Amino acid sequence: MAGPNSRRPQILLTNDDGIRARGLWAAAEALSSLGYVTVCAPREQYSGAGRSMPHRSDGVLSEEQVTIHGLTWKVYAVGGSPAQAVQHGLLELMPQRPDLVVAGINHGENLTVSVTISGTVGAALEGASFGVPALAVSLEMPQEYSFRNAEDIDFSAAMHFTAVFGGLLLRSPALPDVDLLKVDIPSGATPQTPWRVTRLSRSKYYVPVSPGRERLSDSAPVGYEISLKPEELEIDSDVHVVRMGREVSVTPMSMDLTSRVDLGELEQRLRDTP
Repeated sequence: MAGPNSRRPQILLTNDDGIRARGLWAAAEALSSLGYVTVCAPREQYSGAGRSMPHRSDGVLSEEQVTIHGLTWKVYAVGGSPAQAVQHGLLELMPQRPDLVVAGINHGENLTVSVTISGTVGAALEGASFGVPALAVSLEMPQEYSFRNAEDIDFSAAMHFTAVFGGLLLRSPALPDVDLLKVDIPSGATPQTPWRVTRLSRSKYYVPVSPGRERLSDSAPVGYEISLKPEELEIDSDVHVVRMGREVSVTPMSMDLTSRVDLGELEQRLRDTP
């Protein structure tokens, strides 16, 4: 990667699968065509962290080197969550406020209102909270691959769409009520796969599963399974587009979690309720 240049866009890249994840390096390669990429990612696997700021994080920044296609990248591993990695990157490592924050490419799709659990989306939200355009990119893959750094995962289509939407965010004026774009790429996609703007589905997708232990004192974290019920899916939702349509889902998200209702009407309704 070329050295810093103030005339090139500054991009902060992170993930939740850890500093050695192949998806992170696929994203770094894709984004390097758009600007100067600073990589600051969790030292360890940190999926499911949301936008958390754990007090147990040590905050240690370790400078490392990774070789990608013969090029050596200087990167930073953080003792902390994905959102904390974004904070360290913005506050300590970037020479100026970046033009774009990217989280991904995540090993596994991030769909439905369950995205508040996602460390990938949480990191992008943290970037957006600083007023920086943000992108969260995830690639659908078998559930058993989510916590593996498998060599046989093809990230080429996800790299293409990372560059496409990263470039769009760098070139576009601010979009009203859009603080980040969540992009999910189906497995088997190609650069020619169509993309659609979607909403978060309210349907259950990642369903918690009881540990099924004999004693409460046994170590047994709650697991999850994927539930797909086509008849319950909103046709314009992220799940429907990725899982049924086999197309790329682009979901605009806002930092403002306030319900989009008439506040005066709601207040009156609440006051009138016996």
